[in-house]
Amino acid sequence: MKYFEILSDSDMDQVHDASLQVMERVGLDIFYPPALELLSRAGAKVDGNRVFFPKKMVEAQIKKAPEQFCLHARNPENNVIVGGDHALFLPANCPPFVTDLDKGRRYGTLKDYENFVKLTGHSKNLDMSSNILIEPSNVPIEQRNVKMLYASMKNTDKCFMGGALGRTGAEETMRMVAMLFGIEEKTLPEKARVISIPCSLTPLKYDELMLECLISYAAAGQPVIVNSLAIAGATAPATLAGTLVVENAEILAGIVIAQLVREGTPVVYGGASTSADMRTGALSVGAPEMSLNNIMTAQMARYYKIPSRSVGALTEAKKVGNQSAYESMMNLTAAVSCGLNMILHAAGSLESINCMSYEKFIIDDEMCGMAKRIKRGVSVTPETLGLDAIKEVGPGGHFLAHPHTFKHFRKESFMPKLGNRKNFDAWEKSEDKDMAQRANKEWKKILSEYTPPELPSDIDADLNAYVQSI
Repeated sequence: MKYFEILSDSDMDQVHDASLQVMERVGLDIFYPPALELLSRAGAKVDGNRVFFPKKMVEAQIKKAPEQFCLHARNPENNVIVGGDHALFLPANCPPFVTDLDKGRRYGTLKDYENFVKLTGHSKNLDMSSNILIEPSNVPIEQRNVKMLYASMKNTDKCFMGGALGRTGAEETMRMVAMLFGIEEKTLPEKARVISIPCSLTPLKYDELMLECLISYAAAGQPVIVNSLAIAGATAPATLAGTLVVENAEILAGIVIAQLVREGTPVVYGGASTSADMRTGALSVGAPEMSLNNIMTAQMARYYKIPSRSVGALTEAKKVGNQSAYESMMNLTAAVSCGLNMILHAAGSLESINCMSYEKFIIDDEMCGMAKRIKRGVSVTPETLGLDAIKEVGPGGHFLAHPHTFKHFRKESFMPKLGNRKNFDAWEKSEDKDMAQRANKEWKKILSEYTPPELPSDIDADLNAYVQSI
């Protein structure tokens, strides 16, 4: 499909040049000695923790990243392509709270985490699972990564994101991924099997934990989403163009490091920037600036010929309702129309990613189906133009019983499960007039009927033993 774009070629050239000026003259603070040594050997000027990136080095390294790559699932039918014209939808990531109509808002638990993995596994619209679908507060911090990874491996055979908190999280991830696929860790670089999301510390910094993660994944040949969340008016200039320069400089720095560790490491250009509400200083993820940054992120990633990642159904709303619907659909529509390759936070998020809602997850999942229908576009062929059918029906006729209709309507038209298309009288007589109530019944039905794909018993035993050893 053709993409919706807001930056001209000249605009992107200017953003690129401004970003390189920032990297070369202002520099970035890198708080990890091995990364400083790596960059120094590659020709960067290092002054304490401040690194000045030469233009030639940056442009040479980013060209080494692949335009697209295959991420392999334990079930090959669920392998996904990252890049090109592919759009992958993932649920929300990192909320500490969870809510539903029955129990209300509360801290998330491991059971909630497992439930959301199952809902993701059941979904026909979500392509893979995120890393922290919900923060399991009832699990000790040192065990959370392995417990979440095991839940992701046990309850779905789709691709998933791995731990991003430092070298320990990365090493635990690599060990468990090798177990899952029945391979030795040293052979991991042969295929991309897990992806993580090391983030910059805006403005213009990388801390030790994120660099440990980035370098560990790159060393194992596993892909990383190099992510920046700059906040216009707070951690970046108030102008969106200036914010994009900060975001771009941070992402390019991370990509350079990944390529210096292992040339050809698959990377994803991850921009999640937006504005601050200057009345409160709060992050504004339901703002149109969020969608504008979606579009610019996709464009800059294509400019560098690298896969892109930004956000989906984000909202500031505190409960399922009008605000959550219009903000979420705005972001989802922007994400698919601009050609993003990975759409994170595509289902479940409330309160600026602070809370995961069971009901919103189900509603967003349906919205993702609608967004995918938009992404698929319209096929124009002699068959779809339907001239023969139009001639046969003629003026005043109808197409309801025509063979052309029966041949095409199931694929051509999106059929909602939650959305109510009944007439007013039928709707008024129905029991579930409220969308949230229908979603409440649906997630309970899914969980009661869902059977996780079988995990071979020997692999399950090895994974379990490792998890218990942490």
